[in-house]
Amino acid sequence: MELGDQRASENVEDRRGIGVGGGIGIGGIVIAIVAAFLGFDPGEVLQTVQQVQEAAPQSAQQRGKEGAPADELGQFTAKVLGSTEDVWTEIFRASGGTYRKPKLVLYTRAVRSACGLGQAAMGPFYCPNDERVNIDLSFFDDLRTRFHSPGDFAEAYVVAHEVGHHVQKLLGTFQKLEAAQGRASKEQFNAISVRMELQADCYAGVWGYQAGKKKQLSAGDIEEALNAATAIGDDRLQKQSQGYVVPESFTHGSSAQRVRWFRRGIESGRPADCDTFSASSL
Repeated sequence: MELGDQRASENVEDRRGIGVGGGIGIGGIVIAIVAAFLGFDPGEVLQTVQQVQEAAPQSAQQRGKEGAPADELGQFTAKVLGSTEDVWTEIFRASGGTYRKPKLVLYTRAVRSACGLGQAAMGPFYCPNDERVNIDLSFFDDLRTRFHSPGDFAEAYVVAHEVGHHVQKLLGTFQKLEAAQGRASKEQFNAISVRMELQADCYAGVWGYQAGKKKQLSAGDIEEALNAATAIGDDRLQKQSQGYVVPESFTHGSSAQRVRWFRRGIESGRPADCDTFSASSL
């Protein structure tokens, strides 16, 4: 990516190296888990979250340092966030709306959010209750090593996907997920989650389209994002972890679906083309 002239967003809170403590907020944590970058069974994640909580320092949560970090990776992430802010501000303004910028929280291992205690093993996640994108930057190492998807635009795609969830929050799309919580069957809830995640992929593509117009993309960038989308499809992850695929348990979509919807966004640049909820086929 070509982000040399891009301003770094100041809407960053750096909590790296700061411990967490306190209880788990059950009320909102399932939403946060569904909005994580990787798909997990909520029950299993809650058990792991409990383990992380017990191992974490039992002191009051400290606030992190506000503003764009000085280190290279922190600066890069803040610049990507700044780019998404510029793009979505313009898109919302063109439709007569106002874009409310999310906060980006950088953390190490575990983080407390208004949705409960999150952990690095979940991957990056968005909490709609406090409108914060939470990322342990070690996930970028996982992209290169575990998922074999290196590249700065692959990393930027991760940030843009979570910002896509914030766009959903502003547009009221999260209400679909909240309405289904506790009422729909697990399979129905998962199906709604898949449409949420694919729409966030498409919104990430919309940002990529606009970043390309601003000449922020380099040769091979789009391929990096497509490789990342392929690597974290539910079918690919399930095949790697358990040796077989269970489509009805998908929460994020297959590799082919994630690629398809990201490609749709980056080729059209129009949020209206990201209506996964009206699509008869994903």
